[in-house]
Amino acid sequence: MSLTPSASQIDLPAWKSLAAWRRLVIIFVVVTSIDLATKAWAFHSVADVPVVLDRETILHDAWYRLPAHAGVEVLPWGLLDFRLVLNHGAVFGIGQGSRMTFILFTIAATTAALLLFARGTRASMRLAHCAIALILAGGLGNLFDRMQYGAVRDFMYMLPGWNLPLGWQWPGCETSEVFPWIFNVADMSLLAGMALFIWGSWNADKVAAQTSKHAA
Repeated sequence: MSLTPSASQIDLPAWKSLAAWRRLVIIFVVVTSIDLATKAWAFHSVADVPVVLDRETILHDAWYRLPAHAGVEVLPWGLLDFRLVLNHGAVFGIGQGSRMTFILFTIAATTAALLLFARGTRASMRLAHCAIALILAGGLGNLFDRMQYGAVRDFMYMLPGWNLPLGWQWPGCETSEVFPWIFNVADMSLLAGMALFIWGSWNADKVAAQTSKHAA
């Protein structure tokens, strides 16, 4: 599949296509439901006691942190742990303490994504619709947390204890861990959607260039 429309069929704009809307909505609902369900499960089950978040407390303390807990080993050899954190920034904790900025940015990005779907894609551009749905699910899944709790619930911790060589550190990080960021399903959905859209656009451009070359 590619982002280019099929020439073998009448290709409506996406906003006129029931199939395109159905594809977008189903993927969005499924991924968002998984994201919110896994966050709720993690904050209820990972720590020794369920973690209850108080929105007002979090909003009045932009650096609020959860009580310390041991976490849960999910995969052996330090591949994946579950550990609860509150993210006051963007994906993987970037830009801590800018909640309102990220809320406004998410709303603007969501509007742009919907306009791109409705006006910038055709009914046959299935890959683009899947990518946009994943981006919407990632952005709105985390937006729900910001509105409901004042911060985003994260719990997936990859490669805990794995360190970069020679004590190197990623810019802005205080540790030398290979992957010091803790994330959630919405983060994965957002990045996967962006990667899928970029790959699909590149592939479409490549096909278009080959077609033009053969036509010439």
